[in-house]
Amino acid sequence: MSAFAEHELAYLTGDERPRLARIATVGKDGTPHVVPVGWRYNPDHDAIEVRGIELERTKKFRDARRSGRAAIVMDDLASVDPWRRRGGRGRAPADPDPAGPSRLLGA
Repeated sequence: MSAFAEHELAYLTGDERPRLARIATVGKDGTPHVVPVGWRYNPDHDAIEVRGIELERTKKFRDARRSGRAAIVMDDLASVDPWRRRGGRGRAPADPDPAGPSRLLGA
């Protein structure tokens, strides 16, 4: 069973979705940190996957690795009447990948 609702999976796997989002983490001192990221849905992990070259060297990766938490908001709206953004929050296991780009996974 997926962590995502059926309509969320349809969005995550659809062809007409934007690939830009904002990921938010919190630093050791409690300071919030929000940055734009690219993303994709990973069906093997049932997770939104954020990747990047040398991602393990970034603040967002260090914050997620330390806390295991993050929030993501897609640069898209589910509706304008009523106003609803797309996004969520949850676990963010920071996974350094020796075979390729590191990634943050979240569900």
